[in-house]
Amino acid sequence: MKLPTADFLHRLADAADRETVSRFRQKLETTTKPKEGYRFDPVTEADREAELAMRGLISDEFPDHSIVGEEYGVTGAGACQWVLDPIDGTRPFLLGIPVWGTLIGFCEQGRATSGLMSQPITRERFWAHNGESWLTTDNATTRLTTSACTQLSDAVLHTNSPEGVRRNPDVRFDVLDATVKMTRYGGECYAFAMLAAGHIDICVEFSLQPYDIVPLIPLIQAAGGTVTTFDGSRPENGGRIIASANDKLHAAAISILMRGR
Repeated sequence: MKLPTADFLHRLADAADRETVSRFRQKLETTTKPKEGYRFDPVTEADREAELAMRGLISDEFPDHSIVGEEYGVTGAGACQWVLDPIDGTRPFLLGIPVWGTLIGFCEQGRATSGLMSQPITRERFWAHNGESWLTTDNATTRLTTSACTQLSDAVLHTNSPEGVRRNPDVRFDVLDATVKMTRYGGECYAFAMLAAGHIDICVEFSLQPYDIVPLIPLIQAAGGTVTTFDGSRPENGGRIIASANDKLHAAAISILMRGR
């Protein structure tokens, strides 16, 4: 079975970057697609062209691999699958705020094994391959390690939007928020990268698709973190997702979120 190299992950990111950077902070035509709980879920030509560029490279190099992407769905079948989100965070992309990123994930037999998040405006690549997690910048490539925080009272918590909190009243996010040191919002996929880098301790999201989380699973796990659904199941299928810097913090956060259920 032919498997991708780390270099190929970066080739995909290069192709996506060429499509996204040239359109960032430009006037773009925007359409919307149905998404439960949202009145506006934007799609731009940058999303579509970046995904097409990556799909073309994958099809040429790995014609027997399947691909699932946010904009063009699923093609192919088999044990090896690429999972692509050309712009995770299209809203901040449209607002000119560089917390969006291109997400590239690879699964074997349904398990995420390699992943990359490219933020081309800050010129950062967060990536994981062969059980190691790295940050590449213009100056260096350094190993990523999650924080050593094990107490909720010392932890920094992130969720992307208060909308998710309001739509999930059965989840005790308010209690977790009151327990941690600090809670912040709006970081999109960049927040998960910051968890892998040791700057955020817990990320909670209420409704992720596979393409939102699969590329980030290897990145966080290889840095020492834990990623599951709220009930502790594997996260590759998305849904309610929590990522934490370590197992102890993860268990403590879940016990509060789901207490009484």
